[in-house]
Amino acid sequence: MKIITVTGYKPMEIGIFKENDPKINFIKAAIEKRLIGFIEEGLEWVIVSGQMGVELWTAEIVLDLKDMYDINIGIFPPFENQESRWPESLQEKYQELISVVDFYKPIYQGDYKGAFQFKAKNMWMADKSDGCLLLMDDEFPGSNRFFHEAAKAVEGDYPMYVITPTDLDDVVEEMKMADPDYWD
Repeated sequence: MKIITVTGYKPMEIGIFKENDPKINFIKAAIEKRLIGFIEEGLEWVIVSGQMGVELWTAEIVLDLKDMYDINIGIFPPFENQESRWPESLQEKYQELISVVDFYKPIYQGDYKGAFQFKAKNMWMADKSDGCLLLMDDEFPGSNRFFHEAAKAVEGDYPMYVITPTDLDDVVEEMKMADPDYWD
């Protein structure tokens, strides 16, 4: 697998309302752990649409991993100015990220025109990647269910890897156990 799409929840879908919420560290650790495994098996590109939450966190992770690995990150939003209705702090983060990623190109030129742009973005991301990594709980799929449906429709072998709530629990436990104070 040379190219993987990563997606998941928007922050508010999982009860995250502040950029310094400790849950973000656990989510990022779980994504990083999976990405390192893929990179060590030959992954060259991570692509995201740049939506807030899992996708922006993934872009940050990949940029950090560039210090140790030969990995690239591309952001392909469904249209220009997708961040225009986001909180100001997230707009700034998005602008910073798109200025430093390896590749950035909106799928549609111009601003939002309709829901068809999101559907087309999901199909495009699945078509342009060799597999996907989803942060998803089947019981509460959230907005990422639309990408999941597009990924299931890809013809041929399209691997879908999922980070589940159980995986997150395992990461939380691993991080706690790595703290020397845990054992006192």
